[in-house]
Amino acid sequence: MKTDAVFTHATHADGTTRKIALRTRGHSHGRVTRLVSPGDIGERIKPFVFLDYFDADPATAPEFGFHPHSGIATLTVILTGQAFYKETTGREGVIETGGVEWMRASSGVWHAGGMFGKERIKGFQLWVAMPPELELAEPQSQYLAASDFHFSGPARVIAGEYGGVKSIVESPRGITYLDVHLKAGERWRFHPPRGHDVAWIAAHQGTVTTPEQVSMGEVAVFEAGDQTIEFEALSDAAFILGSAVKHPYDLVTGHYSVHTNTDSLRTGESNIADIGRLLRNRGVLARAGR
Repeated sequence: MKTDAVFTHATHADGTTRKIALRTRGHSHGRVTRLVSPGDIGERIKPFVFLDYFDADPATAPEFGFHPHSGIATLTVILTGQAFYKETTGREGVIETGGVEWMRASSGVWHAGGMFGKERIKGFQLWVAMPPELELAEPQSQYLAASDFHFSGPARVIAGEYGGVKSIVESPRGITYLDVHLKAGERWRFHPPRGHDVAWIAAHQGTVTTPEQVSMGEVAVFEAGDQTIEFEALSDAAFILGSAVKHPYDLVTGHYSVHTNTDSLRTGESNIADIGRLLRNRGVLARAGR
């Protein structure tokens, strides 16, 4: 996929702070902005391979009918509003403001979702590539309330562990995902966990310096390394931050799937095709190929 990412070539002033290597505002499709895809920035920041930001009121909110995934997990953070979900595993319900969905499709799941209620909805959906031992495992999902998460300083720990706070999201080891809020003038230092050489942020409120400015709507990807990343809020600001040990496997992609090799992709896509046939036979899907 074509991207408008801008690469920055810079050297460290003091050898301690990581610089921004590239930045992008992605491409908008209605009320959804595609910020990262497996064929562009996702290759650079894997296991984080896909990222959408959504911001819509009831009149413009998209609704996603049943569609399949395999090989990956979706990690959705609802910043404001409510969203409904439904899976072919039989799970369904509503996620409230601050809530999180972790849906590890692995061997194959179809799911549907969209806005619920009358409040404006904002949030991010992330795809996380799974290691070989999980890409064809049994599906797993968690739907969690805001109260299920805890803070390390200004950072709410959504996945992984940071600052002595461990999330209950059952993500693979080597991944940290934070929801960070800073008041104007506030400073914060992110110290990557041991071995994490991938780091990026997606800003959804205000402007921070790091030391370059990153403003609402931007994704900034940092140089590979393990140095501290420093932030200062120029206004009240909020962003999500992803940090990880880089996924050492290829990204072998289908329409809705990401696997580590062609055999696994073939198996995952065969599984979701079988589920799709069952849904059509039950009248859940209105037409073939939906």
